[in-house]
Amino acid sequence: MNRITTELKLGRVLVSDGAWGTFLHRKGLKPGECPEEWNILRPDDVADIARSYAEAGADMVETNSFGGNRYKLERYGKADKVYEFNRAAAEISRKAVGPDRFVLGSMGPTGKLLIMEEVTDEELYEAFREQAVALEAGGADAILIETMTDLDEARMAVKAAKEHTALEVFCTLTFDKLVDGSFRTMMGVSIPDMVAVLKEAGADLVGTNCGNGMEDMVDMVREIRAVDGTLPILVHANAGKPRLVDGQTVFPESAEEMASYIPAVLEAGANIVGGCCGTTPLHIAQIYQAVRAFK
Repeated sequence: MNRITTELKLGRVLVSDGAWGTFLHRKGLKPGECPEEWNILRPDDVADIARSYAEAGADMVETNSFGGNRYKLERYGKADKVYEFNRAAAEISRKAVGPDRFVLGSMGPTGKLLIMEEVTDEELYEAFREQAVALEAGGADAILIETMTDLDEARMAVKAAKEHTALEVFCTLTFDKLVDGSFRTMMGVSIPDMVAVLKEAGADLVGTNCGNGMEDMVDMVREIRAVDGTLPILVHANAGKPRLVDGQTVFPESAEEMASYIPAVLEAGANIVGGCCGTTPLHIAQIYQAVRAFK
């Protein structure tokens, strides 16, 4: 297959997958249990998630490795399993979706704060390096660094993946909408800052995920596109803004409602669209149909 960015340059709009965490919990993952260990203990359940998104129409699926860095895994006493868990994650998704779809190696934040001196740049770099190398070894087509709020951490992740793998490297940040209508991460990062820093670090694609439904993603994509007219953009939106109902977090947006915003987000300049928290294969199927109709 062509590389993902090559497909985008040819004018394709690609569909990505949806939520993984809620899917794992539905299959029996318990609070306090390590999600990435399921790549070893319950690989068939992990493969079923990847396969279900591919069958819904996703052109690419992620890996069960969001918290697969050494700092997240050490909470479970598994810091020595980074390579094993991440390679298995990529192998599972690769086998589940076959050769005709892309696999995105998911890398999330470490949970350590540079500003509080809990970790150094060099330590972050090494943590992301070992994770990215393992995902490449397992067959990932690209690294997706996602749900970042600290731009320095995101920058180190991009650099580590670019300098130690031959894969394309994508990075998305999570933004909050402020009362004046502007967007910032919880660490105060603006969209123009994100684009400038990540592009300099070598990111092949930037974007935003989580925190917002597809409706708010339209303005964020428009702002990214105003800063850079050519850099590819990926959007992984929640199924609406979360609500607390009877002590439970609920994502209220139906598949049809979410898909109704796809024309606007594509017109704003997005190249890849998919889901984050609260989304299911049904949401992805509706997004796929909306993308086909738009094209």
